[in-house]
Amino acid sequence: MYTFLLALLLLVGIFLTVVVLLQAGKGGGLAAMGGGGGPGSDNLIGGRQAATLLTKSTWVSGALFLGLALMLSVMSSRRAQPDSILQGQFQQTAPAVPTPVLPGTEAQPAAPAGQPPATGGGAQPQP
Repeated sequence: MYTFLLALLLLVGIFLTVVVLLQAGKGGGLAAMGGGGGPGSDNLIGGRQAATLLTKSTWVSGALFLGLALMLSVMSSRRAQPDSILQGQFQQTAPAVPTPVLPGTEAQPAAPAGQPPATGGGAQPQP
């Protein structure tokens, strides 16, 4: 799901870039105003232009891009929850119980896992 949404975000981003570049410049803004409150401010405050197909598609794809980016950021933050370094430090583990050494026997090194322990020196268990 995450990969699908990421691919969709990339496609919407490319589409948004193309749509914005296809639009004709309006010729307004700060450059047309001359830095003052001259006749250019009438265009800025009043007069609304008709929404074209490119303008509508820009708004729709921009909203879709922002929505997908928000969803992906939430999904990625839930996926990688950080673990505390201190949790590993303070977890209690059961201490290893030492094997008692009987008098008259030699201590044997611990047997590897999966093998039966070796019998002690020469002492045989009494029935």
